[in-house]
Amino acid sequence: MERRTERRSASLSARLIAGSAVLALLVAAAFGVLVFAVTSLDDATKRERHAKAVTAETLQLEKLVLDLDTGLRGFVLTGKQNLLAPWTSARAALPDRLTAFRRLASTTPDERRRAEELVTAINRYVNDYAEPVVAIARTNPAASRTMVVSQEGARELAGIRTRFADFLSTENAVSAARTSTAQDRSDAAIAAAVAGMIASALLIVGFGLYLARSMAGPVREVAEGAARLAGGDLTTRLEPHGAGEVEDLTHAFNRMAERLEAGRRELEEQNERLRESELAKSELVSVVAHELRTPLASVLGFTSVLLQREVTDEQRREYLNIIEAQGRRLSALVNDFLDVQRLEEGKLSIGSELVDVGRVVREQTELFAGQSPKHLLDVSLPPTPLPVRGDSNRLAQVVANLLSNAIKYSPHGGVVRVAGKRNHDVVRVSIQDEGVGIPAELQREIFGKFVRGHATAEGIEGSGLGLAISRSLVEAHGGSIDFESTKGRGSTFWFEIPTASPG
Repeated sequence: MERRTERRSASLSARLIAGSAVLALLVAAAFGVLVFAVTSLDDATKRERHAKAVTAETLQLEKLVLDLDTGLRGFVLTGKQNLLAPWTSARAALPDRLTAFRRLASTTPDERRRAEELVTAINRYVNDYAEPVVAIARTNPAASRTMVVSQEGARELAGIRTRFADFLSTENAVSAARTSTAQDRSDAAIAAAVAGMIASALLIVGFGLYLARSMAGPVREVAEGAARLAGGDLTTRLEPHGAGEVEDLTHAFNRMAERLEAGRRELEEQNERLRESELAKSELVSVVAHELRTPLASVLGFTSVLLQREVTDEQRREYLNIIEAQGRRLSALVNDFLDVQRLEEGKLSIGSELVDVGRVVREQTELFAGQSPKHLLDVSLPPTPLPVRGDSNRLAQVVANLLSNAIKYSPHGGVVRVAGKRNHDVVRVSIQDEGVGIPAELQREIFGKFVRGHATAEGIEGSGLGLAISRSLVEAHGGSIDFESTKGRGSTFWFEIPTASPG
């Protein structure tokens, strides 16, 4: 690779030197016809006038495009029809202006190409963006004011303005070059032709030698960088230097390397997400298999007993109560799974009504009060309402999850203290138990999905989804949820939601 690079660099140097020598010979030979240079001054002057005319026409066309954008933006932002006047007048004048611009900017193939590119960009902006946006603004103003539409228009207009700037810059450079050429010819006709041409020949040879050195080195660096990039080193970057196209080549190389590196990072991130997704799926299958097995076995077992054996009315009632309880447990598990899916997909709807959190807490504690004779629910609520703006059913779900956890995770019974109060601009609800507590190593991830700690080993039922769902629901109400816990001494969970005015 290095030998091949050296051969190519040497060939480039030889060509530059040979080209410089040929140019020197041509300049020396051109001395004989230099006397005719004066006759070309008039032609150069005409070309200069034409370049100025093209510049003026370009500026007029640019103003017309800006008028189009001004009228479009005014109409989209305000919806006022009179602000569309600049757009209407500019749109009507645009075809004639484009025709005049094409006619003037067609003296050379390069100028014609740049002019056609500019005209194509303007037509694309008008036909593919501006006119559809105006039509949308007339029928659906809100859709025309989205960030996507605004950014698309800004990007299209920025591209057109860049093309205008490039076109004018090139025209000015061409005009300046023509003027300089005419002046040089006039000076050359007056000056000593022989001395001037000899000096020019020497300068060209020196410039050729300079180009040979300045281009061969950067090209070699690009070749070496490409070899490192092909070898897997995507951090390879080149220092841009050299003249003209060589510097452009290094910039293009760096952009390619950056995109390749970004692509690799994106692939690595996608792989990581896939691994996390597979892990979550495995956890879900494990939890579903474990949590659904027990209630299903109870339902099937006691149903089989009722179908195959004669039992007393008291036994039948007891078995049916067990079946009902396990069925409710299955229903709660399924609802938890569905809620998690809706929350992850952003499809869970949250109401926005005036809710008295005190009433929600009171209702839920009454429901849970008789579930476990070993627990005493001590409720402390103010006499005045605790108003928030939200969904009463979802807030009841949060309170129920926290109460259920407080009872489940204090299997030996005890007091569960439930308190609600208004604290400045938030309503705070806390639930304290005297249970097993949460080990310190699990506290950081306790609000994650399927996190149950040692609950499974201790025979405590649950899916590990209640706290994750509760946190999402509280945050959807603009609030926060947190806890304090010591292993073996119980836990205190609380959530806070901004208060709402009763009016």
